[in-house]
Amino acid sequence: MDNSAVHVKLEERLPKEITPLSYAVYIEPNIETKDFNGAIQIHLKWILDSKKIFFHAHSDLDINENQITLKMINKRNRTLSDNVSILRGSRVPRKSIFVLYLKEIVKKGFQCILELAFKGNILETPQGVFMGYYRNSSTQEKEKYLISNLKPNNARHLFPCFDEPGTKVPFVVSICRPKEYKTVFNTRLVKTIQHPLVKDNSLDFFGKTPPISTYTFCFVICKLQVWEKATPDDDALNTINIWSNKLDSNLLENIYKRMEIIYNYLNDFFNISLPLSKIDVVTIPDLPQIQYISSWGILCVRESELTKEGLFSIIKELIYHWVGIWITPSWWSEEILNKAIISFIASEIVIDINGGSEFNGKYPMTILYSLYYELSKRYPHSRIIGMKHEFNAFKTELTIRMIKSIIGKISFKNAIRHLINDYKYKPYDGIDFWRTLSKQAIYDKRIESDLNILSIAESWINKTRLPVIKITRDYKSGTATIVQKVYLRERPHDVPDKEQMLWWIPIALTRQDNIQFSNYSYVWMKMSKVILIDNMPSKNNFIIANPEEIGPFPVNYDNENWHMLSIYLQTDIGREVIPIYTRAKLLHDAWNLAFAGDLSFSAALNMTLFLRKERNHVVWNPVFTFIDQVGKRIENPSIRKKFDLYTLALLTPLYEDLGSENSNDDSWKSDWRKLTKQFLCRAGYLPCVHEAQNVFATWLSSKNASFNNPLPREFMCPVFKWGSMEEWMLGFKLIDQLSKYHLQSDRVFLVKMLAGCPSQFEKIHYLLEITMINNSSTLTETDLILIINMMSTEPAGYTTLLHFISENWTFLHKRFYNNKHVWDRLISCATGMISSQEGYELAKSLYDNNQGQFGSAKHIIERSLRNIKEEVIWSQQNMPVLNEWLERFLA
Repeated sequence: MDNSAVHVKLEERLPKEITPLSYAVYIEPNIETKDFNGAIQIHLKWILDSKKIFFHAHSDLDINENQITLKMINKRNRTLSDNVSILRGSRVPRKSIFVLYLKEIVKKGFQCILELAFKGNILETPQGVFMGYYRNSSTQEKEKYLISNLKPNNARHLFPCFDEPGTKVPFVVSICRPKEYKTVFNTRLVKTIQHPLVKDNSLDFFGKTPPISTYTFCFVICKLQVWEKATPDDDALNTINIWSNKLDSNLLENIYKRMEIIYNYLNDFFNISLPLSKIDVVTIPDLPQIQYISSWGILCVRESELTKEGLFSIIKELIYHWVGIWITPSWWSEEILNKAIISFIASEIVIDINGGSEFNGKYPMTILYSLYYELSKRYPHSRIIGMKHEFNAFKTELTIRMIKSIIGKISFKNAIRHLINDYKYKPYDGIDFWRTLSKQAIYDKRIESDLNILSIAESWINKTRLPVIKITRDYKSGTATIVQKVYLRERPHDVPDKEQMLWWIPIALTRQDNIQFSNYSYVWMKMSKVILIDNMPSKNNFIIANPEEIGPFPVNYDNENWHMLSIYLQTDIGREVIPIYTRAKLLHDAWNLAFAGDLSFSAALNMTLFLRKERNHVVWNPVFTFIDQVGKRIENPSIRKKFDLYTLALLTPLYEDLGSENSNDDSWKSDWRKLTKQFLCRAGYLPCVHEAQNVFATWLSSKNASFNNPLPREFMCPVFKWGSMEEWMLGFKLIDQLSKYHLQSDRVFLVKMLAGCPSQFEKIHYLLEITMINNSSTLTETDLILIINMMSTEPAGYTTLLHFISENWTFLHKRFYNNKHVWDRLISCATGMISSQEGYELAKSLYDNNQGQFGSAKHIIERSLRNIKEEVIWSQQNMPVLNEWLERFLA
């Protein structure tokens, strides 16, 4: 699986007058000259009258027009009759399409055999047919191999074809190879002969494939060794062949067992076996750029991936044989849905097999939180197409998860089984998928017949945003008003058409007087902005909506409900009764809603009080992000000091309970301990600061002339943040020495720590002075950009930078104005994060006093000033509340 289909979503389709019925392909690669010859016979059928034949052929595929023939098939006896006259062939400009112009119109229903000869190049990059290299583990010699990667639309690099995912026909294939090599193809080898024309080469003939898309055509020519073991079930998969660079037999046995377990599990899950006689697992030591190439009957994988612990990745690749190859997305635009289906099913299976231990509790929270953050920005995806594709896949996967939660595990599984059974060897699209789910759910009486899962899903996947709901209870009447709106964290909230965006939202509720977290009944917001619900509990009992993150949307409540939740979570019974994901959700929603300006920071901070006794890493997972994000917004040193003390009070008991490092610890615990220590150090935890100072001093005194001792990276930031100016200066002097010994990675890290860690004005000011005014020979322009960027990550950095620019405008303008890259970054980093009134006045003064002098950075500072106005409003509303709460907490 990969994301390459994103680049071809908008490609034009071939005309539909003609369709292929089968291909007969001959390929003759030349490993030494890095090219190949080939020939193809395409069995064509005319759907409509036409005198043109359109097919795909990349511009680097040379088609010999003198050897093109088109022969009519006799309808009576199916023999080839006279040639159809071809006037000429030509390529469509700027497209990978070749057109043959015929002398006469061929009528609807007629069939022909089109024969073409072609030549192409073997590439070094993983598309089309490419060559790779690895070191033979026995001889230590460098070995070559050839492999085809035809996803998403690279079959046209290899042979002329109808290179569209929805076109699925059988292939008959023969491939030439040097005698010392082996060929692996989609189907079993039928026979091998001495090549009649190419010296020292063999010609392999393979069994006919079932109807497959061109991008699932695959072959490998290599010297890898095969390890095979017959499976006992003759009705299913007969053989798993593992090709490798002579991996240890015990390791191969383990890989086989893992593949067998997964394959048998998938057979049971889908209730239908793949019509495969074998799967060749080709483990390639140095497969470049990509980790897997999955095709019909072949799984090519980078060796390091297959030897890793965990099942998720390999399960995804095997599911892809059912959903992606056997049934196929009808067009590239459906690839996002296909990827989401596979990822969700793989996640469910991992959780079933091993409890999801390899996720460390991060599924689905990792993708959910990243989706919340990205889609609540003013400009999601930063206009990066690949990122947009990835987040659309996340959103679709979470929509599938929501639907599955509503209709139930059994109905979902049965729907997937029907989908595969109905569309095997055929293409499917999103409408087919959602309608299959809907039909099954109605049949199983999991949803009302008037609900349409297609409409529900489209309200989520067709928008670039997510909703948030606000539940306001009327404690006297026992009712509640639920309002939905677009979820926006990043200010200003001036998103076009936000008032028109509405979703089908399933509202699942649990309540304190009857608390349970299963078998929910749902109230639907049917594209309605506001609904009223009744039968609320008494005023002394809270409610929780969207428990366990059933749907990808945050939930806000009135202050009284938040208060009751905070009190309950501080009790042992509360933390025991409310499940892990729901505790994490309540915490995450409260902080993010406060950050967005939709909830008082007092209520959000009250929701953190239960953390003093909370010891589940999943619940703690979002806390570090919140501490980081809020800390970066506090420009007032007095409030920042109180916030650091709050952080210390929150994290110190946790760190002590986590105990010392232990080699037997699970990775989640090690990561949790490391993150806790990192944030304690940032907040000024004295044991950490003293340890860092001691390690740094020891390292300085023990380092030898060649700097063989590794830089103690873990301890650098605490030293430069909380240590003395003298210690900081010692660090600065190391830059030059690291340059002399060509320790570039350590040097870059050191510069980042010197610029991004300090909280004292004098350290930052000195670095700016020596970098921008004194023009230090120690630092390059690349260093300068790095320093500026790092200073924008902390209030002490960007406020000092803004003051420095204001004080030294004339000199800095003269030096950097004509260096657009530096100049723009300088203005952006100094003004882009300001959120206080004082900062706004300084930035506005800088702008007013230097009108007409900003050049390329004019739009940058003007945008910053507009944004700062919004942030100032947020700060004026929230900083006093934050300060007051912190004072009460610390008292």
